[in-house]
Amino acid sequence: MQCSSSRRWAVRPLSHPNRVNKILLPQRLSFSSSSSSSSRTNIILKSQSESETHINTIIMEDEVSKQKQKQATSRSMEFLSSKPYVPPQWASHLNPIPSHIFSLAHLPTPIHKWNLPNLPNNTEVWLKRDDLSGMQLSGNKVRKLEFLMAEAVAQGADCVVTIGGIQSNHCRATAVAAKYLHLDCFLILRTSKVLVDKDPGLTGNLLVERLVGAHVHLISKEEYAKLGSVTLTNLLKEKLLNEGRRPYVIPVGGSNSLGTWGYIEAIREIEQQLQIGTSQIKFDDIAKGLGYAINTPEELKFVKEVASATGVVLDPVYSGKAAYGMIKDMTEHPKKWEGRKILFIHTGGLLGLFDKIEEMNSLVGNWSRMDVHEDIPRKDGIGKMF
Repeated sequence: MQCSSSRRWAVRPLSHPNRVNKILLPQRLSFSSSSSSSSRTNIILKSQSESETHINTIIMEDEVSKQKQKQATSRSMEFLSSKPYVPPQWASHLNPIPSHIFSLAHLPTPIHKWNLPNLPNNTEVWLKRDDLSGMQLSGNKVRKLEFLMAEAVAQGADCVVTIGGIQSNHCRATAVAAKYLHLDCFLILRTSKVLVDKDPGLTGNLLVERLVGAHVHLISKEEYAKLGSVTLTNLLKEKLLNEGRRPYVIPVGGSNSLGTWGYIEAIREIEQQLQIGTSQIKFDDIAKGLGYAINTPEELKFVKEVASATGVVLDPVYSGKAAYGMIKDMTEHPKKWEGRKILFIHTGGLLGLFDKIEEMNSLVGNWSRMDVHEDIPRKDGIGKMF
């Protein structure tokens, strides 16, 4: 039988001009009935179905892109504002649930593949960049402060008190967040007995803390060990109360039940990123740094090698130690890691590297004086200094 067809083509413009300008689709197909033409009909109908699926995919991706842009715009417009907090459904049974959250971080932080060299076969490491949550407030500490500062403001505090090491990322983030919200900040910083009576200087986090006007109180490690952080912060709190101030105390690292909600929100953020992403990545493990401050030469060398190989700068306190331990275990037990996908959370702390200048100096000697011969003639108008 002769197959006859008449086709009318509809031009359907898409909203994303960078992908395609237009797609032509058969608007109506008509065939004279016959068994011999049925296979051709199926092919054409299949082609139409595939085209529609392709269009739906493009439109869906475009909607996802718009959704991401809308979320980013909405979050940026809410910066430094407080709003009622609604927990994720899977955490709604926890008590107490925070009443409000302050928008202090630049979220969501990106996730990308981390091209580390010499990984075991079929092993992928992806990076959650909490080090990009902001410059002055960078790192995971700001996630906790979004809840802690909301409570401080709700309680009518006019200042905050917290405590940590001399290069505490948490103390630096607290000092900046407090100033954003027009609160004074009082820091108790732990240092050595030799340095406790001297000006602490302007290295790393100290520079930012002192620039934003934080009140720095130094204690020795021995005093800290004897009295503990709770007693020390309470002593300063009582002093401020006697002066007519309204202090709000934040524990070491912002680590209490309220601060924990910061990483409950981080998990929700990761879930949402994976749901709206197109790669459908499923992770076998999520890694986050543990340990504190004192580094071995091998760890600092590792930080330098990772930065040179991937462009990602790790901090020496948490993420650097955790990544070093992870890669060391991969090297020693590659079979255990083969075929796994790992999401590594970079918790920030870049400014802590400034306290390691002497230890890092021998690792970064890649510089030289440029050799310029004096007999090279100078061209008029070139190289003038204004």
